Amino acid sequence: MQIGAHTSIAGGVSNAVEEQVEYDGNCGQIFSHSPQVWQEPSIEDSEAEAFRDRSVEADVGPWVIHASYLVNLCTPKDDLREKSIASLQEEVDAAATLDIEYVNVHLGAHTGAGVEQGLANAASALDELDVPEDVTVLIESDAGSGTKLGDDFEHLATVLDASEQDLGVCLDTAHLFAAGYDLSTPDAVAETVAEFDGKVGLDHLECLHLNDSKHACGTNKDEHAHLGEGEIGEAGIAAVVTHDALRELPFVLETPTEDGRGFAWNVERARELCEA
Repeated sequence: MQIGAHTSIAGGVSNAVEEQVEYDGNCGQIFSHSPQVWQEPSIEDSEAEAFRDRSVEADVGPWVIHASYLVNLCTPKDDLREKSIASLQEEVDAAATLDIEYVNVHLGAHTGAGVEQGLANAASALDELDVPEDVTVLIESDAGSGTKLGDDFEHLATVLDASEQDLGVCLDTAHLFAAGYDLSTPDAVAETVAEFDGKVGLDHLECLHLNDSKHACGTNKDEHAHLGEGEIGEAGIAAVVTHDALRELPFVLETPTEDGRGFAWNVERARELCEA
């Protein structure tokens, strides 16, 4: 099973590998800088080399860079659009430097422009990127609050079809559930996966964020829970990690650190549910 967590690059990007090893993870995700500010990744050549070498030595990968939370590809505002494109370009360049395969990004919010225009904005913004070879941009599914897009499989399909980039998809289980795609039973998981395949295509699915949800299906509330202890529950999470179309993909945890449990507990829990 490919299972890991979102880890920190504090003190040097190679420290993310060491943290992953502590959790017994074998793949993972990082921010290249603080996700709350407009900031260019600052990764020294020596740090990049240490990250690449340590990842190989520890057999940890694939890795994902999660783009800044400030990026809004759907925005109708020219200044925010340009900042978003520039930021995402820096992320794909950093991924190439680190030999990281994926950069994950949310579509963002249309903020009144409308769904159709917002999706068109996102596709055209992505087309302005010069994505290095061996790096793939992944569009992440969203919980769908407010005017945020990406909570509907049709949104993902529209952007993939409209963009000239060779894009992939990252599905977040908590986001899917919040957006109204039931994952709480084996039958519900099978139905949701089949719907995704029909509307988007499983050939585009590269990664999953594996999280339980603290809120009910369809509430559009994005708050993650420990695996098997939220509204998705044990049966649902087990059905996700054992589904024939999903089980070989990398699973990345964004579960909370609370109740004396953190990523290591959830890594072990994922493996238990996969083997049950």
